[in-house]
Amino acid sequence: MQAEDSRAALLAAGERLIAERGVDVPLRDIAAAAGQRNNSAVHYYFDSRNGLIEAIVERRMNRLEQRRMDMLAAHEADGTGADPHTLVGMLVGPMLELVGQDRASHYGRFLEVVRTHPVIADARRLAGADRAAVRIIATRLDAALPHLKPRHRRRRMETMTTVLFALIADYERALQDGTRTPHLDDDTAEIADMLVAMLTVPPRDSA
Repeated sequence: MQAEDSRAALLAAGERLIAERGVDVPLRDIAAAAGQRNNSAVHYYFDSRNGLIEAIVERRMNRLEQRRMDMLAAHEADGTGADPHTLVGMLVGPMLELVGQDRASHYGRFLEVVRTHPVIADARRLAGADRAAVRIIATRLDAALPHLKPRHRRRRMETMTTVLFALIADYERALQDGTRTPHLDDDTAEIADMLVAMLTVPPRDSA
């Protein structure tokens, strides 16, 4: 098995087993699932468990980032780039596209498991060039919620991410077990509606 093939097999196996068994799944099990005889294959290619998790995220994020950049440009041209529903749809839609096109994907469930990992949760990572689209969307969403105090906006945005990952994970499970047929536009609008409602509802306690 060539090095690139081995690396890709480890990424796929890591995504699936972390999604199914949790972030602490033994690395030797990931190596075995990837067809590697060497139990240290993950360390060889990724240095550590954290390195593997980061590589899995980056593999998918590159595609999501480009799709979101294209969508930002299109909505900038038609003047809808600051609308909350449009902004949330740009987070949701590419993820549904990804899990809908790759029926072997476990990425939604993987994200649900690792959502508190620094690769996902560390806000400083948004400063990187590889997160430019997400950073723009998050900044515009924050500006679209002027009726909320900063601490409320921050809490809503953090909760939205948690709920988004859970909904994508459920969607992915339903596609895989055949209980749901993908309808991308309708599915994106439905999930975006729920998330926008959560973001924009006036707080009970305005103090």
